Amino acid sequence: MVYENLVLLVHVLLALGVSAFVLIQRGKGAEAGASFGGGASQTVFGSSGSGNFLTRTTAVLVACFFVTSMGLAVMAKRQAESLIEISVPVSTEASPIESDVPVSIVPAESDLPTE
Repeated sequence: MVYENLVLLVHVLLALGVSAFVLIQRGKGAEAGASFGGGASQTVFGSSGSGNFLTRTTAVLVACFFVTSMGLAVMAKRQAESLIEISVPVSTEASPIESDVPVSIVPAESDLPTE
């Protein structure tokens, strides 16, 4: 149970990280403007720009997200299997329903609506 909560916390943090890194990245069309004096050589991430760093970091976060997804799926399957294995005591002697009232499919004349 503790491991499941820990993996779930890491999973949520990875989801937020993947979302943040995807939103930070520029599209392919934004690089064309940078080549005409956009200052791409003076970025924090080096002369190659932020694309390579952000792309690799996003790929690592997505891979970790996939691993935690699979881990949570395996944990859920094990928990479901353990719930199925719990046996509920069932009485072997089934008592028939005894009633003095006869059962009929056809309604009696008194049950029919009058006009």
